[in-house]
Amino acid sequence: MNKHIKKVAVIGSGIMGSGIACHFANIGVEVLLLDIVPRELTDKEKAKGLSLEDKVVRNRLVNDSLTSSLKSKPSPIYHQDFASRIQTGNLEDDIAKVGKVDWIIEVVVERLDIKKKVFENLEKYRTPGTLITSNTSGIPIKFMSEGRSDDFQKHFCGTHFFNPARYLKLFEIIPGPNTSPEVLAFLNGYGEKFLGKTSVVAKDTPAFIGNRIGIFSIQSLFHMVKEMDLTVEEVDKLTGPVIGRPKSATFRTVDVVGLDTLVHVANGIHDNCKKDERLELFKLPDFIDTMMKNNWLGSKTGQGFYNKTRNADGSSEIKTLDLNTMEYRANKRASFATLELTKTIDRVADRFKVLVSGKDKAGEFYRKSFAALFAYVSHRIPEITDELYKIDDAMKAGFGWEHGPFQIWDAVGLEKGLEMIKAEGLEPAAWVHEMKAASVTSFYAVKEGSTYYYDIPKKTVEKIPGQDAFIILDNIRKTKEVFKNSGVVIEDLGDGILNVEFQSKMNTIGGDVLAGLNKGIDLAEKDFQGLVVGNQAANFSVGANIGMIFMMAVEQEYDELNMAIKMFQDTMMRMRYSSIPTIAAPHGMALGGGCELSLHADKVVAAAETYMGLVEFGVGVIPGGGGSKEMALRASDTFKKNDVELNVLQEYFLTIGMAKVSTSAYEAFDMGILQKGKDVVVVNKDRQLAIAKAHAKLMAEAGYTQPPKRTDVKVLGKQALGMFLVGTDAMQVGKYISEHDKKIANKLAYVMAGGDLSEATLVSEQYLLDLEREAFLSLCTERKTLERIQHMLKTGKPLRN
Repeated sequence: MNKHIKKVAVIGSGIMGSGIACHFANIGVEVLLLDIVPRELTDKEKAKGLSLEDKVVRNRLVNDSLTSSLKSKPSPIYHQDFASRIQTGNLEDDIAKVGKVDWIIEVVVERLDIKKKVFENLEKYRTPGTLITSNTSGIPIKFMSEGRSDDFQKHFCGTHFFNPARYLKLFEIIPGPNTSPEVLAFLNGYGEKFLGKTSVVAKDTPAFIGNRIGIFSIQSLFHMVKEMDLTVEEVDKLTGPVIGRPKSATFRTVDVVGLDTLVHVANGIHDNCKKDERLELFKLPDFIDTMMKNNWLGSKTGQGFYNKTRNADGSSEIKTLDLNTMEYRANKRASFATLELTKTIDRVADRFKVLVSGKDKAGEFYRKSFAALFAYVSHRIPEITDELYKIDDAMKAGFGWEHGPFQIWDAVGLEKGLEMIKAEGLEPAAWVHEMKAASVTSFYAVKEGSTYYYDIPKKTVEKIPGQDAFIILDNIRKTKEVFKNSGVVIEDLGDGILNVEFQSKMNTIGGDVLAGLNKGIDLAEKDFQGLVVGNQAANFSVGANIGMIFMMAVEQEYDELNMAIKMFQDTMMRMRYSSIPTIAAPHGMALGGGCELSLHADKVVAAAETYMGLVEFGVGVIPGGGGSKEMALRASDTFKKNDVELNVLQEYFLTIGMAKVSTSAYEAFDMGILQKGKDVVVVNKDRQLAIAKAHAKLMAEAGYTQPPKRTDVKVLGKQALGMFLVGTDAMQVGKYISEHDKKIANKLAYVMAGGDLSEATLVSEQYLLDLEREAFLSLCTERKTLERIQHMLKTGKPLRN
């Protein structure tokens, strides 16, 4: 099915509808967003003398919803300009416009009667062959398309986005009884390639895959809290980052999503899955009933499991609900001996064996909760899906788990998992015993760089489909390793392209990483065609190793510090001036040194969710790895004839001075960090390395030549320096910045102006790098800079002193 999506219609503009509309706008698709017409005027509309016939009134609901969505944080849109791709209207005046779209997505209230009425109305105007889908989170798809035409039913299915649509990757596709296989295949590919999602085809069962397992997991914990006498804080400590799950863990997540939403789905499962062997767990415990009666639904009502209160002195305090007394009390710190044992284990997968072996309450909690989860997911096959990997994919993409249930079971060990299930008086599905009897000891295996899974109907190990578009570093690291030190692993990606993968804590850039980058360039220049710098950790790199800088500065080892900064600068310059093309593949946080590395690559292939910025001001220094130089150079390249050059330079200066961080890769273009016509953005992070490799190969095959070093950077000297110094002075007098902020800003001004030259002059990059290094070093001798670095190392937050 060769279909091109140029325009979509989204019916329903609530939080979900507006979010989906924004995400289609994110990827360049035109959107028609429609909602109902208001039945009565607001007081404001009455005061303006408007009537129910005025267009501004008729489109009020849809326009208010979209405006509210665009103002929300985190933003549903990559760039505010992209909102112009969304056209709004209402379901009476504008419904005929659905005849000109390629895909209609229904996102109205979760009531079957209303949905059926909407579909009946849409069919009058829909062009045959147009895709039509529902974003229902649980209403059976088969009921929705009853009575519709054959063409409608052939092109109809469920497409369940998770909220927020921009950030959560799960895209469940649920076929109806007559959905054509071509439509399913198209949506599966489109979700992955264009929307950047993990597409999972699910069966038409209550709550589909993600919510069925996710709600079971939460309900199971709700019942366990009382049984084990655990506090809210203890459960959130046990079910957060330590097991590779979001910081919001369990109860904070419920507060954010809304308790009413969770209760609605849990009740739906309880009422419609009478054959579920754990049906009793979907009954709500008493404390949930009390919270529903009190309207303690979480963030939307101001209180849930947590309650943010304001004290008499104006300070705020987050209190926690005591599930025994049902009253809010001061937060209690949760700590467990078992968790202490995992502090030195960086890989989450390696922690599970330690956690389930714990001798304290935490160990007991993990054995009970994982046993329940393992048994439950085994029984959901073939009910909700035939393939076990789809359950793992759904939990990772929809709930932000780093590992799905079967991956956790593999990490614990098949035998240990069965032992835990038995200890809880539970039984796994028969196929698990059959698998064990066939001497298959794990659900997954890696062969020749690909992941294989145990196929239950075939009783053999099969390759997971669709992997060929991806490069999975975990799968190739052992077999394709070319070089390794404590900071990096260099892998051969094939086709003459190497990859430098950072392995340091938070992917910080220290001596070993710099040595690894240099080694990567050496190897690529000698025996390969190109170099990618990319990894698949949560963040590309949070910057230079400030702990190392702090130690050298405290010990006053200024010669060593000077050498370290020079090595950083020289390595960045090698990224730009080598005989092979270099590609940076940033994603997540690319801050400070991580941003500087990207600035110096020949090309950046950035994931759309990349948060880039030169944030060194937060630790009391200026960018010292070529970032300050590069911003001066880019300003110089932007100067046009008859330009007010000072204004251009000021924009680049403020990008560093205000420690601006982009909220998406697209915003990084506005900041001058990414460059139009050179750098590219990839929506699906899973495809990023494969695309970066393809760009490196293309550049090599096109005949890449090492560029000559620049000696033509125009700096403005005293003219710019004077303007910057007056500006920083005024900022300090107005109490917008501290005295130390002013000192750092003035050092940056000196570098970006090219020093106190008497007139505009053309200088070399090396000239600017020397100024940058000198300024960086002098700031490292300042007590207040050391206080800022120390505070960041201790708390992870910047200090304003």
